[in-house]
Amino acid sequence: MNKTLRISALIGLLLPTSAMAQSINGEVKNSDGKAVAGATVRVEGTDTKTITNKNGHFVFHDLIPGKNELHISASGFAHLHQNIILSKDEVKTLTMVLTRSPIEVIDIVATPIHMSIMESASPVSVLAGDVLRRQQASTLGDSLEKLPGVQSNFHGNVASTPIIRGLSGPRVLITQNGLDVSDVSRVGPDHSVASEVSTAQQIEVLRGPATLFYGSGAVGGVINVVDGRVPIDSNTRGEWLLENNSVDDRKLASFNLTTGTESFGFYADGYWRESNDYEVPVEAEVEHEEGDGDKFVVENSAEKSQGLTLGTSYLFDNGYMGISVEQFNREYGIPGHAHGDEDEQSESVFADLEQTRVQLLGEFNFEGEWLKKVQLRSGFTDYKHAEIEDGEIGTLFENKTQEIKLDVIHNFLSDWNGGISFHFKSSEVSAQGEEAFTPPSEAETIALALIEEKYFGEVLLQFGARIEYVTLKADNVLLPILDAHAHEEEEEHDDHTGEHQDDEVSITRTFAVEHEFTPVSFSAGLVWDFTPSYNIGLSISRSERAPSASELLSFGPHIGTGTYEIGALFALDEEYDERLIGLSKEVIDLETANNVDLTLRKTQGDVAFVLNAFYNQVDNYYYQNFSGLYAESGHEHEGDEHEEDEHSSELPVYSFQTDDVILYGFEAQVAWQITNTFKTTVFSDYVNARLKDGDYLSRTPPLRFGSQFSYENEQLSAHVNITRYQDQNHISDYESATEGYTLIDANVSYDIQVLNHDIDLYLKASNLTDTEARVHTSFIKDIAPRPGRSIAIGVRGYF
Repeated sequence: MNKTLRISALIGLLLPTSAMAQSINGEVKNSDGKAVAGATVRVEGTDTKTITNKNGHFVFHDLIPGKNELHISASGFAHLHQNIILSKDEVKTLTMVLTRSPIEVIDIVATPIHMSIMESASPVSVLAGDVLRRQQASTLGDSLEKLPGVQSNFHGNVASTPIIRGLSGPRVLITQNGLDVSDVSRVGPDHSVASEVSTAQQIEVLRGPATLFYGSGAVGGVINVVDGRVPIDSNTRGEWLLENNSVDDRKLASFNLTTGTESFGFYADGYWRESNDYEVPVEAEVEHEEGDGDKFVVENSAEKSQGLTLGTSYLFDNGYMGISVEQFNREYGIPGHAHGDEDEQSESVFADLEQTRVQLLGEFNFEGEWLKKVQLRSGFTDYKHAEIEDGEIGTLFENKTQEIKLDVIHNFLSDWNGGISFHFKSSEVSAQGEEAFTPPSEAETIALALIEEKYFGEVLLQFGARIEYVTLKADNVLLPILDAHAHEEEEEHDDHTGEHQDDEVSITRTFAVEHEFTPVSFSAGLVWDFTPSYNIGLSISRSERAPSASELLSFGPHIGTGTYEIGALFALDEEYDERLIGLSKEVIDLETANNVDLTLRKTQGDVAFVLNAFYNQVDNYYYQNFSGLYAESGHEHEGDEHEEDEHSSELPVYSFQTDDVILYGFEAQVAWQITNTFKTTVFSDYVNARLKDGDYLSRTPPLRFGSQFSYENEQLSAHVNITRYQDQNHISDYESATEGYTLIDANVSYDIQVLNHDIDLYLKASNLTDTEARVHTSFIKDIAPRPGRSIAIGVRGYF
């Protein structure tokens, strides 16, 4: 026993019983016997935690008698769990040994029970710290796309959203501190996510059955953006950033600050970003030559963004309660969305987004026999998104959402750990204007969920269940007469419409819709530590999802996707005239996903890996299918008489329908810590997505593999990433194949001390070879490839 522990033990013996209660005096070492400073030691299921000092020492007082589960984590090491049994008034002395792990292990906060990439039955990933700062981009999708299993639907560098295992849109839920971001990014790829990466602490990605606690809108995955807007302590700390990027002359400034007093915490963050149209290495449809050398840019891809968040909380012995207010504003161009004649200057369309978000977060810890803690999350958002055409609002999207989540966690019951969750969410979404393809609607969800886990020797068993009551109401659903036709039958169509157009052209049917759904979901999984440093994870789940308003009620042009959309509530009249649209005779039913995940992990040592395979059968899958017809977009283009293509103002008609779908694939990540300073990582991911009858789903991500070479010492870090995207030839009808490409990125940073503050000077280079790269998952891949070579220079400070 070293000198520090002997002194701590002696102090514990001299303290009166009432003062010492149940205590732990411990130290954390590495496998070489050296102290690990800065390790986080937490009592699982509570807010009790501490940081080891320079000697690796820590002390806990006033622990509950009985079982206490300690969780120890430190950068560069595998996490350690240890159950400690304390008798009444016992003082226990411990030494804990951490072993190296080249794969960074970070706990998630998105679920009530403990989860991390190495320790849960469900596959999860976390971006935090230096890795998050290196990968952050203007959009959430582009910031996450280097994670295995996650890609981006890249929409011209302005509105990219994440794709998880080939699923996106209404199947991937994006949350801020566990609450829905409540924008309209799930409706269309040209709608930006109302969340900012530059001020985030960490971003969590949950795949497969790990999404159970978030409900039917998350069958494909959950992206949870975590920040400190409601402070849980009053320690003064902060971060600031200045950056400039060459490819679009992007300028970025951001900061976050936490401080407070003994009983109150205060938080503030803010950011400002402005960029021009971004450069690309090749000319395409809507790009133009700048006139400066051979540079080309994607027109209408500039943006201006700014945001400010203020938060405060009341801190007490057993928890906290706080509130935050955020104002989020963003103006950005929509590439490929411009009106006007080719012979004249076309008028670009841009989006003006603003959102006010209020969050109320709290946690209450109890010392009773049954109840451990209660977590409260509540939010209100007021979102507006105007698409500006010719200086006027062409279409206005609005979303007002109220949400409450209450998690009740119990103490260990026969060694079971877990709790129940109550969830309520109400959203009013509307769109007004010439591109309002979905009528105003109200959606409400009431849900109850249960999640539990227990260790049986070396096996951790986890299971959960959720039941929901979902209602969808729309009082003004419009069903107009659609003048749709097939190009090859245009003359016949003209003759036909001539007979009926005078009588039918002005007829628009209006009616009210109300649907009720009761999705039920459950999952079960286990983690088996079958030998030291290795474990196997297995999870199965069955999740039901209620269809979204856009999937059911859409009827109109969606310029962001270049389609005329018709919801599943409607159908083509195949008996009388396939150009006529009426109410569908099909039953509106739940979508059901049956998922199996199998994971093999090596958790510690110089080499670590995570290998995951999944199989997902989705019954009654809602998707869009091309009808073979075309309809007018609804825009009046000036100078149309000069256009060479008489169909240029038409959009293909896509109708939502249901079918059974199978998705399967893998994610793999292997890391090798060659020396204390050199590390290399390789990864790959793949998804095969097709209808059960064999046809492929559209815009499925291609096979991808890559590597990273890293050097890090106390001051200097350097990283080179090489990522290969293979050709994608597995395509649906009316979709084109996409050629593969290789991207090379690099990042170098140097840490210095200025006035006792840590300053990080960095250089970040992307697409070093200036490769033409078109993203298969993008709706606008032909007109907006990835940016060309870019060099970003920045400085980041910590205090």
